[in-house]
Amino acid sequence: MLQDILKDYLNKANEFDWRQLVDGDSLLRNRVSAIYVLMAQLWGPERMVSRANKMEVLELVDHKDLTKKVLGLQKLLLGDPTLEEPRYDEIPHILDLLAEDIAEMIARRSVEERLERMVHERMHERQDDYMREIKLNLLKEENGPETEESTRKLQELEALERRLAPLAAAERMRPQKLDEVIGQEQAKKAMMAKLATPFPPHILLYGPPGVGKTTVARLVLQVAKALPNSAFGADAPFIEVDGTTLRWDPREITNPLLGSVHDPIYQGARRDLADGAVPEPKPGLVTDAHGGILFIDEIGEMDPMLQAKLLKVLEDKRVRFESSYYDSSSPNIPSYIRKLFKDGAPANFVLIGATTRAPEQINPAIRSRCAEVFFDPMNRDEIILVVKGAAKRLRMNLEAGVAELIADHADEARRAVSILADVYGLTLYASGAKLDRRRLLPTGLTTVQEALQISRLAPNAPYKAEETPRIGKVFGVGAYGFLGSALEIEAISFPSHEPGKGVIRFNDTAGSMAKDSVFVAAAVIRKLYNLNLADFDVHVNVVGGGNVDGPSAGAALTVAIASAVRQVPVRQDVAITGEISLHGRLKPVGGLYGKAYGAKQAGMKELLLPQENAQELREEIVGIPLVPLQSIEEVLQRVLVS
Repeated sequence: MLQDILKDYLNKANEFDWRQLVDGDSLLRNRVSAIYVLMAQLWGPERMVSRANKMEVLELVDHKDLTKKVLGLQKLLLGDPTLEEPRYDEIPHILDLLAEDIAEMIARRSVEERLERMVHERMHERQDDYMREIKLNLLKEENGPETEESTRKLQELEALERRLAPLAAAERMRPQKLDEVIGQEQAKKAMMAKLATPFPPHILLYGPPGVGKTTVARLVLQVAKALPNSAFGADAPFIEVDGTTLRWDPREITNPLLGSVHDPIYQGARRDLADGAVPEPKPGLVTDAHGGILFIDEIGEMDPMLQAKLLKVLEDKRVRFESSYYDSSSPNIPSYIRKLFKDGAPANFVLIGATTRAPEQINPAIRSRCAEVFFDPMNRDEIILVVKGAAKRLRMNLEAGVAELIADHADEARRAVSILADVYGLTLYASGAKLDRRRLLPTGLTTVQEALQISRLAPNAPYKAEETPRIGKVFGVGAYGFLGSALEIEAISFPSHEPGKGVIRFNDTAGSMAKDSVFVAAAVIRKLYNLNLADFDVHVNVVGGGNVDGPSAGAALTVAIASAVRQVPVRQDVAITGEISLHGRLKPVGGLYGKAYGAKQAGMKELLLPQENAQELREEIVGIPLVPLQSIEEVLQRVLVS
């Protein structure tokens, strides 16, 4: 019925002669009819009939009463069934408002049609690309990402996983509990005291290589997790990295320590993010260590710029990311990337840095933020215990003297364990039989000597203490890093051919400061014994041609020259260190731990040192009696045998 009415309206609109309008009522009726026609053109007859039926205005559409007809038009267009019948005088204003609504609808329809036309054109332009992508997706859905080549590589990888791989001897012999670590009692106690609190500090570990810094740090964390006051949870990670492998990239393309941002144009960027021009932050090791420990071995070898950036992370406990490609308003950015750029990545961890450098060689800013723990060099007795403990884990039955012989050729635990591993392999090879793990593997001295010869290893301390005093021969001590060794200094003298024209000869390789010490010694000897060295031809030699760095060998040189000139023997079981002044006073020296270690390794019974150094060492730590003295006279009285 409504369709017939609409057709009738359209015909009337086409046939209507607007010049025939004679009164206002006819004009209003035709305006209403025109609006009905426009609505029919916009919505279509079917939709208009459906809407009129839903709004229950079918009888109002063709009503003879103009006000009811306008009411039907309002309800149909505005969709409001609660509207009331208007007054006749309100009809012109209502028609104006309805005309504006119709105009807005026409404008919206025009924009929608234009957009649809543009989309259709764009779709047509990219039809080939879309079809290609659809085909690829269909292939992936049907066959997955696997190809014949990728399947073959997966099979090769799985075969590698099943292949029997050798277990390194070091893994087998490494201590599994803190009480299995030999020595380093002070260091272990200090580490426990620092990590077992609710507020653990950052820590720097100093010491020579192979004394257990990494092992102690790892095992102390395991113990600390179980303590009631510990700040570490049961899942606290221990992230280990070598500082020598960490480098700072000024382009900020990659930074495994702190993290970096893979920009869309970067080779390693994800395809889905690169297509949307979205940069992807990659958190680094500092984030992996969040809540645990970040252990950096050889931290002193890190790039200075990277150390400076690490300091910033230690302060903020968070890593910030930046990228010129990041647009916070882009709708293509995933939530996790938006969060990383906004809040950064968490990096609240305890830094433990280990180094073989001296403290003064470490970045002062890092030192100021860290507690410091010192690991002592391992003495011969401790290395013997290490060898025996490692042999027990390998189920080796050591012949008497084997552990002692290995300890004579190793100055640290890692070297000793490496020698033992070589001995283990040689023993198995010589036996030619299948290893029976139920029985101990017998290991003899001959096999150890063969392993030492193959590796061309010499004894650690070539200069050993002696019981027999000697003329013109004395032991000094030198330090290099955290270690040290005994220095054999010898002197010989002859009366000069002409009085007052004697010469003093000293090997040039010993260094200029050592030469100066010889001349100071000559002045001191002349003062003490009224002997002018110009009346003697004196030759002083540091056996082995080693460089004597600094004046700390002054006291030992004085004793050697005095013994040679006066022909008085010197004790050979005492080591001497200390600078000598022109007035014969002993001046303090550095590197005492290394020097005491060297004296201990050489089998000395005493170490004579300046009084001012007396508080720096403890006998129970260095394992050798310490004798602090104030003057060269006291040194001479103690070592010269009259």
